[in-house]
Amino acid sequence: MRTIGLVTVARSDYGIYLPVLKRIQADPELDLRMIVSGMHLSPEFGLTADTIESDGFEISERVEMLLSADTPEAISKSMGLGTIGFAQAYARERPDILVVLGDRFEMHAAAVAALPFNIPIAHIHGGESTEGAMDEQFRHSITKMSHLHFASTQLYADRLVQMGEQPWRVTVSGAPSLDNIEDMRLLTREELGRQCAFQLVDDTLLVTFHPVTLEYEDTETHVRELFAALRQVGTSVIVTSPNADTGSRLVSDIIQDFISQDERFHLVHNMGTQAYFSLMREASAMVGNSSSGIIEAACFKLPVVNIGNRQRGRMKGKNVIDVGHSRAEIVGGIATAMSEEFRTGLENLSNPYGDGQAAGRIVEKLKSVALDRRLLSKSFYSQV
Repeated sequence: MRTIGLVTVARSDYGIYLPVLKRIQADPELDLRMIVSGMHLSPEFGLTADTIESDGFEISERVEMLLSADTPEAISKSMGLGTIGFAQAYARERPDILVVLGDRFEMHAAAVAALPFNIPIAHIHGGESTEGAMDEQFRHSITKMSHLHFASTQLYADRLVQMGEQPWRVTVSGAPSLDNIEDMRLLTREELGRQCAFQLVDDTLLVTFHPVTLEYEDTETHVRELFAALRQVGTSVIVTSPNADTGSRLVSDIIQDFISQDERFHLVHNMGTQAYFSLMREASAMVGNSSSGIIEAACFKLPVVNIGNRQRGRMKGKNVIDVGHSRAEIVGGIATAMSEEFRTGLENLSNPYGDGQAAGRIVEKLKSVALDRRLLSKSFYSQV
């Protein structure tokens, strides 16, 4: 039996992983070992490790790494603690393959710690670009540490090869989160309201905004401009909590301040994948800078107002409207997104991130790849 270690550090990557987790768990030839870290273990971010267990997945290792601060120093120290904690986890239980996803600093620590153990690393969502975040550097660094790559589009697969990765290591799998949309039963409006403790009305906006880590000094201005724009628009607003990044606590504080002053604003700390996708189906538009607006929203033909540089460089569907951080630009973007003309133009929208069959491709490769010297010994591939 092949042992598959899988690292999850936040509710965001866990939702993306779900179809892959289910396939690994159901396969009699694979043994799933979940290594849980980061925000999952923090009460401040909802202690979502409990959600993982309630979904029927056993947690093999818990790696505590987050300090109770969001300064650059605290993030760097958390990375160091994470590297130590993951190393201790691998010493106790070394998987045959380690699966990591995306671009967060917690995930980078997991990959760094795996290298001295000669554990083959399989990376999901490599080759992408988020030019406004330090995640850009983490993602490409994880790529160079990884031995298998699962790209969400052909463009990103080509970029991995451009970075020197050998073509046989790269699989165009599509984005696994789209498998959820194919398979998951979405909640009705009434169920959604009961689960998240709010009454959904027409013309509701879904807002997910994270700090722009390469511009963290401007975080307060960014968030205040966003919420001033939302207040000016005057619709009902459902807000989700930010990730644990530099400046995230400031974002949370400002959100709380605005919500306390306006009954049209409602905050949900930990919505969960099913409720989040259900709200994407029901919302009039999405506003913020989350990757979910770029990758998943197109499946719901949901208009997205994408703010600032955090997602700059990513492939986008025609449902995405790029705006700057000023309230005037945000208000204008929302007006366009909620217009009948714009929504009508999305009727034949297709999602560039895949066909909802990614998990099967990923798990088949994890099962079939030979765990040999060829896999571990990387050579730089040049097309010149």
